[in-house]
Amino acid sequence: MIKIPETVYRHIDEYAAKAEKYSKKLAALYRNCYPNTLQTALIPGADGSLFVLTGDIPAMWLRDSTAQVSHYIREAAKDSELADIIKAVIKRQLRYIPYDPYANAFNETSNGKGHIKDVPKPDPLVWERKYEIDSLCYPIRLLYLYVKYTQDRSVLDGDFRYAAAAILKLWRTEQHHTEKSTYKFYRECAGPKDTVNHVEAYTGMTWSGFRPSDDACRYGYLIPSNLFAAHELSELSELLGDDPMSAECLSLRAEILEGVQKFGTVEHPKYGRIYACETDGLGHCSLLDDANVPSLLSLPYLGCVSADDEIYANTRRFILSHDNPYYYEGKYAKGIGSPHTPEGYIWHIALAMQGLTSNDPAEVKSLIDMLINTDADTGFMHEGFCADDPTKFTRSHFCWANSLFAEFVEYALDKGFIG
Repeated sequence: MIKIPETVYRHIDEYAAKAEKYSKKLAALYRNCYPNTLQTALIPGADGSLFVLTGDIPAMWLRDSTAQVSHYIREAAKDSELADIIKAVIKRQLRYIPYDPYANAFNETSNGKGHIKDVPKPDPLVWERKYEIDSLCYPIRLLYLYVKYTQDRSVLDGDFRYAAAAILKLWRTEQHHTEKSTYKFYRECAGPKDTVNHVEAYTGMTWSGFRPSDDACRYGYLIPSNLFAAHELSELSELLGDDPMSAECLSLRAEILEGVQKFGTVEHPKYGRIYACETDGLGHCSLLDDANVPSLLSLPYLGCVSADDEIYANTRRFILSHDNPYYYEGKYAKGIGSPHTPEGYIWHIALAMQGLTSNDPAEVKSLIDMLINTDADTGFMHEGFCADDPTKFTRSHFCWANSLFAEFVEYALDKGFIG
C-alpha cells in the first residue's frame, strides 16, 4: 500500500501507553484501530491521488473516506508525509464530486463494479448512486480541517472551485426536488430501503434520497444532514474567500437553517422540543435516530449545534431511550442501531459518537468498557453487533468504525476520563 510515517507509530505508542494504564485490551485495540486505514485501505493512483477502500467493500465512499482519515489531521500538522497522504485523499474526492455529484461511492477505475441492477444504470466509475447530502458535506469538512491544521492552501485550487460549484448547484436544485430535480433511483429485486419514492413541499432545506446508512429516507428533508450542510456551507464560504460563491454559500445556509427552524423540530409530550429526523414539509415527520453519521446524536461533534443547546439536550434524551425505535439494550451493551442492520444490533460508531459528544466521565467510561467488551475478540470494531452476543456482527473490516474508536479513546484520555 503506502509507507506509513514514523510519526504515526510514535503517536500510537504515546496514547497506547496511557490507555494501558486503564486496560491492556484497550491499548491493544487502539494499536490495531488507529492505523487501520493507513495499513489496509489506501491505494495510490497514477495521478498522485489516493483511493480509499471503505474496508471489506472494494469501493470509496466520499463520506467514509473523510471519516477514515480525519483522526490523522492533528498529527498531519506536524508531519509533511502524513499531510501529503490526506492531501492525496482530497485530490481523489475533488476528482469524483464533479464527475457525478449524486453518487455516494466510486470505483477505483471505470471498471463497472458495484450495483449493476440499479436504475438508471450508474456510470462505470460509480459503485453506487444513492444520493445523500452528507456525501458532499464530508469532503468540505476534510478540506476545512486540513487547511485549518496544516495552513496548506494549495488544495484550494481550480479543482476545489469546480467541486464547490457542483455542490452548490445540486443543493440549490434539490431545494425544489419535485419541480426541478432529474434524480431517480430504483434497485431491482430490492425492498423499500433501496428505493426513493416520496413527495415533499418546499421548505428551504435541501432534499436527500438516502440516509448516511445508505437506506432510503422516509421523508426527503433529513434534519441532521441539513444541519450538517448548513455548517459546511459556512466553512466552504470561509475557504472560498472573496470568490462570488462565498456569498451564495451563506445565502443557502440561511435558507436551510430557516427551514430547519420552521419544519425540523416538534414538541414532544415527554421530552419537550426536539429535532425530528426527517420531514416532508407537508406535516409528516419521523421521530428516530439512526446509528450512522450525520445523526442527531452527532450534531455537536460535527459543529452543528452546541452540546448544551436545549433542543439538542432534549433530543439526546429521546434518542438514548426506548422511545427511539432503534435504541437497544442487551446483555453486553446499550445504544443506537439502525434499520440497515438486524434488530437488536448496536453500532460501534454510535457508541463512540455517544462518547465523543459527552462530558460525563461516568458515561464515557461506561462506553469505553462496552467497546472493549464487544469486539468479539477480533481486535477491531465492526458495523453492528448483537447486544446479547457480540460474536454476531456485520462487517469484519470497517475502517470508519476503527478510526472513530481511536478518536474516542484519545478524547477520553485527553479529558482525563480514563487512564
